[in-house]
Amino acid sequence: MGKKATKSTRKFAASGQLKATIQARRKHRDIKKKAEKRKGNKGKPREVVGDVPSGDEGADIEEDEEESGKFKGMSVDDFLGGGFMERDDDEQSAAEEDEEDEDIDEVESDNDSFADVDDLDEEGADHLAELSKLAEKDPEFYKYLQENDRELLEFNLNAADGDEDMADEDEFEAMSDEKAPMLTKAILQKWQKALLEQRSLRALRRLLIAFRSAVHMNEDGQNLAWTIDSASVYNKLITTALKYTPVILEHHCPYKKLANGKFKAPTQTTKWKTLQKLIQSYFHNVMHLLTQLTDNEMLKLALTESAKIVPYITSSRKAVKVHLKTCLNLWSTAEDGVRIAAFLAVRKLASATDESIMDIVLKNTYLTLVRSCKATSAHTLPSINLMKNSASEIYCIDHAPAYQHAFGYIRQLAIHLRNSMKMKTKEAYKQVYNWQYVHCVDFWAIVLARACDKQTLIERGGQESELKALIYPLVQVSLGALRLIRNARSWPFHFHIVRSLLHLTRHTHIYVPLAPYLLPILTSVLTTTSKPKSSTLRPLDFDTAIRAPQQYLKTRVYNEGLGEEAAYLLAEYLASPPVHGSIAFPEIVVPLVMMLRKAIKIAKTSPWKAKEAGLAKALVERVEESARWVEQKRKGVSFAPSQLGEVEAWETGVKVDESPLGKFIKVQRKTREKRRKLVEKAREGEEEILED
Repeated sequence: MGKKATKSTRKFAASGQLKATIQARRKHRDIKKKAEKRKGNKGKPREVVGDVPSGDEGADIEEDEEESGKFKGMSVDDFLGGGFMERDDDEQSAAEEDEEDEDIDEVESDNDSFADVDDLDEEGADHLAELSKLAEKDPEFYKYLQENDRELLEFNLNAADGDEDMADEDEFEAMSDEKAPMLTKAILQKWQKALLEQRSLRALRRLLIAFRSAVHMNEDGQNLAWTIDSASVYNKLITTALKYTPVILEHHCPYKKLANGKFKAPTQTTKWKTLQKLIQSYFHNVMHLLTQLTDNEMLKLALTESAKIVPYITSSRKAVKVHLKTCLNLWSTAEDGVRIAAFLAVRKLASATDESIMDIVLKNTYLTLVRSCKATSAHTLPSINLMKNSASEIYCIDHAPAYQHAFGYIRQLAIHLRNSMKMKTKEAYKQVYNWQYVHCVDFWAIVLARACDKQTLIERGGQESELKALIYPLVQVSLGALRLIRNARSWPFHFHIVRSLLHLTRHTHIYVPLAPYLLPILTSVLTTTSKPKSSTLRPLDFDTAIRAPQQYLKTRVYNEGLGEEAAYLLAEYLASPPVHGSIAFPEIVVPLVMMLRKAIKIAKTSPWKAKEAGLAKALVERVEESARWVEQKRKGVSFAPSQLGEVEAWETGVKVDESPLGKFIKVQRKTREKRRKLVEKAREGEEEILED
């Protein structure tokens, strides 16, 4: 009589899946044998054998002989005891070393029999035996445990296995039928109890097998272990698997969290190696589930909980890429709540200590952003802004690898600009005058502003960011794009680039001369001699327009919009810290004030330019008041302009918000924000309800 089969082997043999498993292992062995044969015969001349069948027929004959020899003389008990698996297990472990070449479906197809996971729960008996000998070997430590951790000494193995044995019997009886058993809330509750009280890996294995059945329940050709016909049981199973799995894994295989927010994968222990295949199977099932779900709340839960499993899958590049692709797809297409959950999952992946993973995340995040902003409208602009702000946070996690990617992509923008300047054709200009170019410039302005901000400098201990060196190339590329085409239809494009540079200068406190690019727009509106065309067009939305339609040209509504937008951006520029905070502000604004006064004088002769002239006049008055305000503040200065340290200290103490121009721009921002909300409300079709 052979050795007695273990309980898990008997249960597996009774489940009716033994035949399918043997066939799967034979197929896997055939593939491996053919690969080894090709590898051995590579570069050798092909031999011709007379009567031996060629191709797969000969291989099948050899396999049948091996199988007959392998099982010859083996009793039924030996067979059920797992003797048929000994050789195949060695082959399977060798095949698992090349995980990158495995297909995801092959990894998932065998997740119904993780017998080694059950063996991990049997470590309790060894633990109890060690505790019984502890009093003799180390009495001092035993006394310490008595005083501080009596629960460890009072470990009751029978109590821990009581519910498990009951569950084994129930599951064994259920699986003895030919049809897959029905999953009920009672079975789920047993698993939950075992997971919470004993952190049982056996219960986790059963839960994840049932989870796979739930994920693939509506697919053809799937050999599922459980049948689920209740929506409440389905939701309970999905929620339990998502929430409980990270807790159990953290208990048995904790990963290391570093002070800088990064993490290290779990150490290669026996338990970790045994659980690795189970984790990979579960993770691929979660990724498959994310492509099937339509409920936003369930999507957010799945993304949040899957992020907790990320430290356990970083060793598999294939799993990392699948996870990243799934999350980025939701980040670029789903509703805002799901987008944020997907972004947090991507950020968790970027927090790995492996630099190659960070490179993959940075590259794919930027490419997804670029693909998502080909077309911009009032409906898509908020989501694009959300993507730009969240992606900039990922680029600021680690500035050193981010520099390599930012340098290459900014250089790409410069190449497009150079080609447009050389070719000077309509198609060449389209390489620059498009939404992707505008959003890319804006994105890098956001990244550099975040990386070189004063607050970031303090957090880095006074060390300058590696990304600061890219501010000059980005500004040069942006100004070059502004100089490419200067006509009335291109002014909306100019406004977008100027806004990006304004955001950059406000946060980095670097002076960029933007007045020469805004003044021509404002003065052209004020000095136009021809009377504007009458039209019934609605005002052009400069936030969602990159090029003015032909029917807007030389119309009053377009001229008024240009004058208002140019005056506002010029005021924003003059009120920014690098300009208004400068000790030389009164001298900087002299030529600007002179040009505006001259243009206002011409505009007064035309009755149809009253609005534009009024906006320019209000701006000039605030600028002159602010110039006098700065002169008053610098009256007591006793240092020379060459003493840069003293100059910088004085400029740091200037509070721009308290100046006349600073107060003026605050009012303008509130007015524009209020108007924007009203426009959005009207666009969404909401109407005010008058209460009686």
